[in-house]
Amino acid sequence: MEVVDDAPAEPAAPRALWPAGVGTGVGSLPGTDVREACALVTGENPEFPALPELPARGVGADMVGRTAGLLVDLAVEVVPTGWRVTAHPGRDLRRARDLMSGDLDAFDDACDRIRPSWVKVQVTGPWTLAASVELAAGHRVLTDRGAVREFAASLTEGLRAHVAEVAQRTGATVVVQLDEPGLPAVLAGSLPTASGYGTVRSIAAPDAQDLLRDLIAGIDTPVVVHCCADRPPIRLLAGTGAAAVGIDATRPAFAGATAEPRALDAIGETWDSGVPLFLGLLPGTAPGREPAIGDLARIGYDLADRLGFDRPRLARLAVPTPACGLAGATPAWAHRALALSRELGKAFADPDEVPPADER
Repeated sequence: MEVVDDAPAEPAAPRALWPAGVGTGVGSLPGTDVREACALVTGENPEFPALPELPARGVGADMVGRTAGLLVDLAVEVVPTGWRVTAHPGRDLRRARDLMSGDLDAFDDACDRIRPSWVKVQVTGPWTLAASVELAAGHRVLTDRGAVREFAASLTEGLRAHVAEVAQRTGATVVVQLDEPGLPAVLAGSLPTASGYGTVRSIAAPDAQDLLRDLIAGIDTPVVVHCCADRPPIRLLAGTGAAAVGIDATRPAFAGATAEPRALDAIGETWDSGVPLFLGLLPGTAPGREPAIGDLARIGYDLADRLGFDRPRLARLAVPTPACGLAGATPAWAHRALALSRELGKAFADPDEVPPADER
């Protein structure tokens, strides 16, 4: 006889997150020396280093080619207009995979010296990938819904293997950052067609959210969905099951006198739902003068104040990062920006110890 237990199921325990009060990088860095880059990220963000991306190395080191190298049973190559689907893997894909293999060797060696509990890897998200890669006929993958699903499934499978390898090598919990800078254009239907005379039909927000939700559920590790574009769809991203949402918090919609109530409400709702933000607070290139830690921290404090959150909660609600990638920065600023992200994490954890904002 079947026994039926009418007792309600215990709710799933919330997924453990990275330590409170830490900072990290977004991913890309200047230069071509991966061992130097790995020493930088593990030195400046030892509690939460991000696997470096060095796009200056060329084909296969760019964000699309790097992610394409993780795809399973799908091959792409470089053509004059960018990356395009091809029948068989060629030298471009082999280069991308060789670069990733070398990067993981260097990251493993650097992590071995500090043994972090958490590390982060970055890949192009499924919508930006579909908008950036062409089908054999020259149209974006985005124009073929079946191809979009195929790419998402391939990326999910490849990411599972990638996460398992990074976890095995480093002994750390791996956080995946899905970079979706192209998502606002995908939702708006503003991407040009191959002919240049029209635009690709927009994707409905629920469909975009469902695809991301399925991918996130399929890799079973904490995921940050990062969109450093203007007016990122924060509510959509927060509803995907992501562990956090990453934004460029220096955008006018979020900061200072130009902050928009609608954008601030989206942040408040996200925090209310228990989803933290990776707050991009540090410029991607060296500013005219280095910002004081009090000035930078004030952006986060003002955001918390406006939305009615106690400042000490920022250590859990926000992870400070650069506003976007640092590939265009000088090596000196890349070094300083990562150091400042760590200092900001500490400032969010102990706001009473932060010096006043610089009045210069």
